[in-house]
Amino acid sequence: MKIPRIALAAYGFAILIVIVDQLTKAWVLEGLGLRFEGQSHPVLDPFFNITLVHNEGVSFGLFGDGSARWMLSAFSLVVAGVLGWWALKADRRLLVTSLGLIMGGAIGNVIDRIRFGFVVDFLNFEGTGFFPWVFNVADSAITLGVILLILDSVLSERAAKVGVAAEKS
Repeated sequence: MKIPRIALAAYGFAILIVIVDQLTKAWVLEGLGLRFEGQSHPVLDPFFNITLVHNEGVSFGLFGDGSARWMLSAFSLVVAGVLGWWALKADRRLLVTSLGLIMGGAIGNVIDRIRFGFVVDFLNFEGTGFFPWVFNVADSAITLGVILLILDSVLSERAAKVGVAAEKS
């Protein structure tokens, strides 16, 4: 089976996100030496700090007791696999970019769950008063990927409607 070139772009984005995610987590754990949950390294105090958080659950603390470690890992791998299959059929750059970002983010967090039993979060903007969660590069990629996926859906739907309207006249 020949993989379409555009799908390779999605896989390339995913690989890039996994690499950047894992390198930044290694830097936080090894380079900054943050070992204990809650340890913090001021960057632009109080607005932005690097704070080590062991996220054993998912968004907003769901399954925060770590009981769903393997279920969450398996689910994330299934999602990444489905998105990888979708990328084989994709024909729009924005769609491919969004799929790659989400795949990479999901895989980056799965690596943590398997290695540590939790996801390493460290980007802390709590001091802004607007964003109380601590997150990581993988989480950022997933969020941006979902936003781009929605944008692609809206734009492609709009383009389809324009095409239909033009055909009717």
